[in-house]
Amino acid sequence: MYSTVVRIQNTFGFFTTVAFVVAALIAATDLLAPRTPTVGVLKTTNVQVYGQIRVLSSSGPLSWRATNSPLPPLSSVRGRPHYYSSKKEEYAIIRFSLDADLSSLFTWNTKQLFVYVTAEWPSAGGSGSGQNATNQAVIWDSIITAPSADHLANLGPVAMKKLRRSAAGKSIDPSRGKLSIKNQRPKYQITHPSGKVAEQEDVVLRLHYNVQPWVGFLTWNQDADFWRWKTLRNNLSKKFALPAIKKKDEPK
Repeated sequence: MYSTVVRIQNTFGFFTTVAFVVAALIAATDLLAPRTPTVGVLKTTNVQVYGQIRVLSSSGPLSWRATNSPLPPLSSVRGRPHYYSSKKEEYAIIRFSLDADLSSLFTWNTKQLFVYVTAEWPSAGGSGSGQNATNQAVIWDSIITAPSADHLANLGPVAMKKLRRSAAGKSIDPSRGKLSIKNQRPKYQITHPSGKVAEQEDVVLRLHYNVQPWVGFLTWNQDADFWRWKTLRNNLSKKFALPAIKKKDEPK
């Protein structure tokens, strides 16, 4: 009962209990910090994109290069899912503008913030056809680190030095949560298992966030207010339609 092993076990159990209690208290403090994220602007842009769409590899996304043929800001193109595939699919590329204030999501326990924009549209047959009622595809995402987690950011030496200089002497930098993006090029193209997305109506853009704390649970944007945590306001764009595929015999 009083052996060295028993004493070590009791000591370890005591410190483990204390650590869990302290961690629970730290996680609970997040509830005391108000969250009031808002979105000022979320819309598709009207600036034309000049480029030629083509699939470069079996694993790479669609990319474009400058040509004399303009593509509209909402454009649908045909491509192949990979080099050896004979199946042609339709891809939609959407540029957007975003103004949002997520600064209230940064507290002393915030490690990083994952922000992403999705395009959503209803399924043709609805949920009764065995499909999801709503199609959802991510078109853009970004990870915003807190100053205490800058060493985890996947940045080059120059960008990392600039980031650390901007946060010198700060343990919390809420200004990083203020997003102002104009005519943002999407990271990912939109497609569908059926291979068809052209002329799709009732498409909307939606902004999401995921708070990743140092200690505690991951939290996403909620559907209803919870005490001092408010829902993300105005995070849905107006409805729009994807254009039709341009036929070869149509004038350029």
